[in-house]
Amino acid sequence: MKSMLEALYCGEIRPEEKIVPRDPEFRRIRRKISEAKGMWKGKLSTDDFNQLETLLDLHRQTESMQATSSFVNGFQLGALMMMEVYAAKEEFLYVLR
Repeated sequence: MKSMLEALYCGEIRPEEKIVPRDPEFRRIRRKISEAKGMWKGKLSTDDFNQLETLLDLHRQTESMQATSSFVNGFQLGALMMMEVYAAKEEFLYVLR
C-alpha cells in the first residue's frame, strides 16, 4: 500500500475533486445557475453563448486557483500549529519533570 505522500505525488489524492459542500443551499444555487445558463442559451446566438461560456470558464479557473491557494494556506497553517503544539508538549513535559 502506498503512503499518503506517494499517493499525493502520483496524483491519486486530489482534494479539490472530493470536496462538495454539504450545505443544501449549494445544490439549490447550482440548480439555479444551470437553469439560468439554459435560459441564456435560448436567448443568445450560438456565438454569444460560446463567449458567455468562455467567460464562465475563466471565472471557474480563478475560483479553482483561489481554492488551491486557500487549501495550501490552510494546510501550512495547520502544520505550523502542530509544530507549536509539539514544541509546547516538550516544554510541558520538561516542567513536569
